[in-house]
Amino acid sequence: MTITPKPNLALRSERERMRLSLDEFAERIRIAGQRLGQPNSASKRHVQRWEAGEVVMPQPHYIRALEDVTGLPITSLGFPAGTDAMVVDDGRGGHDLVVRESRLPTASGPGRAHGNHTGVWLSTYEYFSSGRDQGFTNSHYVVLLQHDDRATVRSLNGPLKSLLTMDLSVTGSVITGTWAEETERDGYYRGARYFGAIQMLAEPTGRRLTGKWVGFGKEMDLNTGPWTLTFVDESTDKETLAKYAEPPEANLS
Repeated sequence: MTITPKPNLALRSERERMRLSLDEFAERIRIAGQRLGQPNSASKRHVQRWEAGEVVMPQPHYIRALEDVTGLPITSLGFPAGTDAMVVDDGRGGHDLVVRESRLPTASGPGRAHGNHTGVWLSTYEYFSSGRDQGFTNSHYVVLLQHDDRATVRSLNGPLKSLLTMDLSVTGSVITGTWAEETERDGYYRGARYFGAIQMLAEPTGRRLTGKWVGFGKEMDLNTGPWTLTFVDESTDKETLAKYAEPPEANLS
């Protein structure tokens, strides 16, 4: 019996949201592999097969790279959850995976007790608006995915709201890296993009990360302010992420 592949619309939509061609997306996957210490040979053809649904589940080193590039767990990229896999020859000069009932190791799932911060967090930062001569607090529910000493953060609110991302390095209780935010198109800042650096410390409980951000103002001056991540949920499955898709009520901007 021939099974017709089901196109992976979630992965294609994410790639298109990132405004990347097939070749550009594959290049990002290769760069992420090098950064994670797990080099891969992602090509345009790999991405085409993933998006066409010809591959049930990418190999583990591709999963880590995909999560690193997109900031989303593999289950939010159109691939199944709760599976284990065995590499087999696909008969076309490549490899596919046979899916079995078990768990495929990914960033998702419990692990904070071992220093892994993967999960859903409430992100809250403070900033001063020179145009409004007033201070504001901005909050997002975010998904944090950690692989070894690297972590990504991405806001969970819908596409019409601002998109917050972070690329972080974790050394013990010290977390440092960069942040970027594409503001809400219909909001005060009209879709402007801001970026900067961030450094945080993890409290011993592992349930709170506190620190400060630094970024550029409109006059190319340096601004700074407090930033806190508060632990909400250790799960990163689709149902959990959907539950936190609405912005928190604490969002005042």
